[in-house]
Amino acid sequence: MMKSRTSTIAEREPEMISSDRRVFLAGRSHLAIAALIAVAAAVSSCASPKDGMTTGSIDDDYRQRHPIVLTQAEHNIDIPVSSNDRRLTLGMRDTVRGFVQDYKAHATGTVEILVPQGSMNAPAVSNLRRDIRQELVASGIPSPRIVDSFYPAGGAGDAAPIRLSFMATTAVTNACGQWPEDLADNAFDNKNYYNFGCSQQSNLAAQIANPTDLVAPRAQSPIDAEQRSTILGNYRSGTVATSSSSGSSTGG
Repeated sequence: MMKSRTSTIAEREPEMISSDRRVFLAGRSHLAIAALIAVAAAVSSCASPKDGMTTGSIDDDYRQRHPIVLTQAEHNIDIPVSSNDRRLTLGMRDTVRGFVQDYKAHATGTVEILVPQGSMNAPAVSNLRRDIRQELVASGIPSPRIVDSFYPAGGAGDAAPIRLSFMATTAVTNACGQWPEDLADNAFDNKNYYNFGCSQQSNLAAQIANPTDLVAPRAQSPIDAEQRSTILGNYRSGTVATSSSSGSSTGG
């Protein structure tokens, strides 16, 4: 009887060991899956920024702190006037014409001519104001759109200029040069300081010729059907496009 009991246990021992091994391997597989999930969560948190423009370690962006927006802004130029001036100089006329080009590109409203009051160059200002109005009309601005206004001069000895201005939709950003915090406070935060990128945004906004380009694209220009037919014909016939030169080329 003892021999039979021993043989029975011996026969069942491989089965018990196999069962324990399956339990052990199953536990290891669960641990491996949990570790993979933790690693994937950590990687996704670093590689999936909120706005698609920043990294996981830097939570600020200069395009968010200094956004380019469209707003109504004043476009103006100052024309200096000397007490001895009696008419517009060539340089002054070029300045007025440049102002008119800016106006035609950005606005269709009124143009304001602001002349100083109480300045020592008042007689010269009166003469140049008439010349400026005539130049504005001659450059294409209708006379009803030109408005005369005044502003107080700084003092009797102030050679105040004549200002031309109009209002138009303009691309701008917020004011630069703001330092709300000490740079040393964020030295180890791996973040941009507040004024970072402001000048770049301001320059980019100033270079935008048509502010509405930021809202929607312009209409496409019509195609050149004749040129397109020529190019397609050359392509089908296997003609290689070449450039002609009037002079002979020499090698060195």
